[in-house]
Amino acid sequence: MKDFFIADAAKFENKVVTTYFALSSMQVREKKQGGQYLSLVLADKSGSLEAKMWEEIAEALASCTEGCYVKVQGQISKYQGKFQITLTKMRSAAENEIDAADYLPATRFDVGEMWTELLGYVDEFQSADLKRLVLAFLEDPAIGTAYRSAPAAKTLHHAWLGGLLEHVLTLVRVCRATVPFYPEVDGDLLVTGAILHDIGKIRELSWKSSFGYTLEGQMIGHISIAQGMLVEKVKEIGPFPEKLRVLVEHMILSHHGKYEFGSPKLPMTPEAVLLSALDDLEAKMQNMRAEFSKAASNGKGAGEMTDWVRSMERPVLNSLAYLKDE
Repeated sequence: MKDFFIADAAKFENKVVTTYFALSSMQVREKKQGGQYLSLVLADKSGSLEAKMWEEIAEALASCTEGCYVKVQGQISKYQGKFQITLTKMRSAAENEIDAADYLPATRFDVGEMWTELLGYVDEFQSADLKRLVLAFLEDPAIGTAYRSAPAAKTLHHAWLGGLLEHVLTLVRVCRATVPFYPEVDGDLLVTGAILHDIGKIRELSWKSSFGYTLEGQMIGHISIAQGMLVEKVKEIGPFPEKLRVLVEHMILSHHGKYEFGSPKLPMTPEAVLLSALDDLEAKMQNMRAEFSKAASNGKGAGEMTDWVRSMERPVLNSLAYLKDE
């Protein structure tokens, strides 16, 4: 069974390990001097690790596919500030060798408690129509089950089981705290947008042995999926105010904020503008949290910047750790 986790890589630098991973990706590439090698991404619940396999790749290709579990042997090393593993052996792992809980990261919060808190906020709505709409989603057995377990992303913010619920609940808390400062904003409408803006991710993403995209997710994307789900629910629950439908649908379509970020529309209402800004803020704060943890795992000191964060187009600094550092 698994006794090495990616988060422990610093303790095993320049050592050979034999362990198990989920195979997130595998690509065959050409060597400069001729021949082929494997470029891989291996994962467990503590993170992901880049890997290379330079020799004897035929057996690995024959038995391993993306998304499967693998047993590997290789040496941990550091390259350009990041840990990696150079494999000498890799095979598909047998079912009795695997405990799935070792491979998919999960929220550190209690899912039941988060779900109850979210439903409590919906119960406080003044708008009976918006309450009816949101509960039609959350109380749908298939949607509710997926909502509680789905990650919020494949690799960026809240990329773990329960990540979607954790992200949405945090966003709802921030929205509720912010509304009193902006009298132009309808609080029920804003929270409705926060709960439904990423609902399409339950069909965009897959999360069995590793996180990935469904065919529908790749071809359509979570924003358009969510738009379609809203249209279906409005028809299902019967008469629903057209004005509210338009406003909720607009928040879904505009929550990425800019065309270049994949948003079909720009935010054009107070609720849409605030939702887009707070959603972006919540995602960035979680990205920074993850980068601080990764930097610490890679041995960086409190006074050092993280590596370049592609999603934020900058390195970042953990200011609290920096101030506490003696």
